[in-house]
Parts: sequence; structure tokens; C-alpha cells
Amino acid sequence: MTELLEKAIAQLKTLPTDKQDSIAALILGEIEEERHWDESFARSPDLLAKLAATAMAEYKAGKTLELDPETL
Repeated sequence: MTELLEKAIAQLKTLPTDKQDSIAALILGEIEEERHWDESFARSPDLLAKLAATAMAEYKAGKTLELDPETL
């Protein structure tokens, strides 16, 4: 276990049990989501490259718009 994770767990132990459970659920959800993405990309290793190629082709064809953070 890393030092940072040990520090986080030590602080979690000081919280009430309901807060500990809430944070534990968040962490477990993140771990599950990471596992899901890892499995998805493992099944289709070229998927990300294909998506990037499609995005670049659309950009070069003038089919994209510049992102304006002010309009988000």
C-alpha cells in the first residue's frame, strides 16, 4: 500500500461510520469503473486508435467546431 493511501485510510478511520461507508462506496465504484474500461480496451485494443483517427479525419474535413469554454 502506498504512503498516500495509508494516510487517506488513517484519516477515514476518524470519520463517522456512515461517512466511511459513503467514501468506501465511492472508491469501490471507481475501482469497478477502471476495471470495466481496462476490460473494454483489452477486448478492442485498436478501438481508441480508430476513434482518434475518426476524430482527426473529421477535424481535417472541417466537420468540427473549436471548443469554447465560455459556451459550456
